[in-house]
Amino acid sequence: MNKWILRMAPLFVVIGLITGCGTDEADQNESNNDQVQTETNENTDGELNEDEIRMTISKDDGEEYIAEKEIEIEEGAILMDVLQENFDVETGEDGQFITSIERVPAEENDQKAWIFEVNGEMANVGAAEYELSPGDEVTFDFQAWE
Repeated sequence: MNKWILRMAPLFVVIGLITGCGTDEADQNESNNDQVQTETNENTDGELNEDEIRMTISKDDGEEYIAEKEIEIEEGAILMDVLQENFDVETGEDGQFITSIERVPAEENDQKAWIFEVNGEMANVGAAEYELSPGDEVTFDFQAWE
């Protein structure tokens, strides 16, 4: 009986290894297929669709990335409304001054604030008044004010 078990044990080990490796390969193929599908659904070339904007949230002049999203908008959408619909945003009592985005608060003693640029240029109006156009690239950056 012991001789039979000793002869069959290597066979069982080989079958177990083949079965285990086959499962890992199938899981890996499934994972790769999911990844390809995800990449296919996203713009891999970095270009926006004709009715989208890209909004980036960062800190310290872009040194720390917090979030980025491509958002579908209508012509003339107000920046503050789009921001509040897509991110966790807190404002002052008047609703005009942004005090926190994605749980990063602006505190008086820090001398930092949320500054925004559209297409690489600072706007001359606040986010509550700024009208967006499709294709705009908006960056909100939490930085020291000078």
